[in-house]
Amino acid sequence: MRIGIYEGGFSPPHKGHVAAAKAFMEQMWLDFLYVVPLPLEDTSISASDRLEMCRLAFSDTEGICVSDMALCEGNSWSTTRFLRELSGEDRRLFLLLGTDTMLSLEENPSVDEIFALSYPTYVRREKDAFIDRIIPQKMSTYQTKYGKIVRRIVTETLEISSGEIRSRLQRGEEVTDRLPLTVEKYIADKHLYG
Repeated sequence: MRIGIYEGGFSPPHKGHVAAAKAFMEQMWLDFLYVVPLPLEDTSISASDRLEMCRLAFSDTEGICVSDMALCEGNSWSTTRFLRELSGEDRRLFLLLGTDTMLSLEENPSVDEIFALSYPTYVRREKDAFIDRIIPQKMSTYQTKYGKIVRRIVTETLEISSGEIRSRLQRGEEVTDRLPLTVEKYIADKHLYG
């Protein structure tokens, strides 16, 4: 069985997140994908609201499970422990990272275990010529040190960020082109990010 893990703040989950999850499932031939909203220091939006927005955003893709595990565990959440719990002889685990996390993976004290337990992948949501130049060197380093290729999940580059969406919502600006309609409606109904 091929299982994916996609962690993030998802405040709010947007079309870029959804596109990345779908491409991750298709390109890594995943049987199952855990979408895991992580605890955030900013508590202006409740964990239950973020969880529900994720459920709405990813509801139309079969095989995705939005998990509340990290939100329930709070600061004690450990991606590595989760990978350990999911691992098994009949399972191959894939971890989806953003570009910044992928490039700084060696700074994670559990980097050896992450590579031992999973196949890290990454998705680009930015266009940056400098990053384009440093990625091949980083990929070569990872392959040499950990014996695994970190694969890129190829999607249309949607330069969307949750922070930018929050700013637009605070200013009362349009966000329809950035959010799934169900998430946009939920935000409007609950008066979030205003």
